Amino acid sequence: MKAGKKIYFASDFHLGVPTYEKSLEREKKIVRWLDSIKADAEELYLLGDVFDFWFEYKTVAPRGYVRLLGKLAEISDAGIPIHYFTGNHDMWIFDYLEKELKLKVYRAPIEAIYGSKSFYIGHGDGLGPGDHGYKFIKKVFANPVCQWLFARLHPNFGIGLANYFSKKSRIATGTIDEKFLGEEKEWLVIHSKELLEKKHYDYLIFGHRHLPLDIAINGTGRYINLGDWIRYDSYGVFDGERMELKYFEKG
Repeated sequence: MKAGKKIYFASDFHLGVPTYEKSLEREKKIVRWLDSIKADAEELYLLGDVFDFWFEYKTVAPRGYVRLLGKLAEISDAGIPIHYFTGNHDMWIFDYLEKELKLKVYRAPIEAIYGSKSFYIGHGDGLGPGDHGYKFIKKVFANPVCQWLFARLHPNFGIGLANYFSKKSRIATGTIDEKFLGEEKEWLVIHSKELLEKKHYDYLIFGHRHLPLDIAINGTGRYINLGDWIRYDSYGVFDGERMELKYFEKG
């Protein structure tokens, strides 16, 4: 890493909900955050669910989000690498963002090394024990045949239908994301412990959980969840020596 430069991490913007007005307000805040970090950002990681729903037809991409997409294009054009992990709400990103914005898209967790620190980075959905229903659904959604069949639907109907079920899913979740369940019940904590039994990582960074968390695990690594931008406006920053959670425009 270059002197004075930092690696930034954020996740779970969920643009598109709960209303157009609230989403736009949140999008403008995210753009302000991106403006605030672009001077010292060496790389940027977006860990999924940036959009509450995204499906790319061959010649049609979802409407909206022009402020965010334009800012990401500006950052990318400035030579700052942007890493984008698909989440459970935007897993149907294909090649549009790679071609237009030069983002590097990942569909599974990756390992990375910066300086003397090792990282394990991913969105977090479908990892660890439990959640077998979602793991099955994810396989269906990731199936090329199912994707081809969905693409046969007119965008007005297909995207409208998906947005409806996406919002219903969040309503069903309720406020469970606001509560820390304890290390023995947090699937991503359990998954991180299993990973650390096999290999050392200094930081295991995920989104998906919607709750900012920084937990030392077995004295060997730290599990960090980035939270979300619906309630917390939280993000992670690594300065070459240490990783920490921060909150944008809070206090």
